[in-house]
Amino acid sequence: MARTGIASKGAATREAILAHACALARLHGLEGLTIGSLAEQVGMSKSGVFAHFGSREELQIAVLDHTAEQFVQRVLAPALKQPRGLERLRSIVAHWFDWVRHDEQGEGGCLFAAAASEFDDRPGPVRDRLLQHLRTWREELARAAAQAIETGELAADADPAQLAFEIYGIALAVHHDAGMGGIASAQERGLRAYARLIQAHAPAPPPTR
Repeated sequence: MARTGIASKGAATREAILAHACALARLHGLEGLTIGSLAEQVGMSKSGVFAHFGSREELQIAVLDHTAEQFVQRVLAPALKQPRGLERLRSIVAHWFDWVRHDEQGEGGCLFAAAASEFDDRPGPVRDRLLQHLRTWREELARAAAQAIETGELAADADPAQLAFEIYGIALAVHHDAGMGGIASAQERGLRAYARLIQAHAPAPPPTR
């Protein structure tokens, strides 16, 4: 019983530290996240933070994993409640565009988009984990697009992987504009670009007799 209580308290402390770490990473990037700055933020000693994360690299990876869990909960899970096809794909896109908004204090943004710029040419475990999450998400997008092809809402010759690539590009533009010009206009332009992309891959109308 006592050990269970200690373990639960340790897990809760780790989650609290991670929440602060994610907020700092959104503001300063993964490279700007240090054990010292995090310890000061949560009111702990450096050794206390090290007890939960053995190294800065381990902390960065944990932040990526924690953010990925939040991403699934806020973007993918609500969309999976929608019917397979374009309704689900558009729900994914709408929730994704909302995800890249800066928080209530106007701080931060999409950690994955920022981290991709930080680690695009920096091999190592952090970049490997980031790539793993990005590839998994691209596969989810392609799967949703493939389902829309199966339902007949997109042309049979549409390429799910290419659609995922182009939707991803639109999301990156929304992320950029959200920080520079505000989320409302960024989302509006992003959804218009997405609508044009879908229209370009609409199935051909049946031949007239």
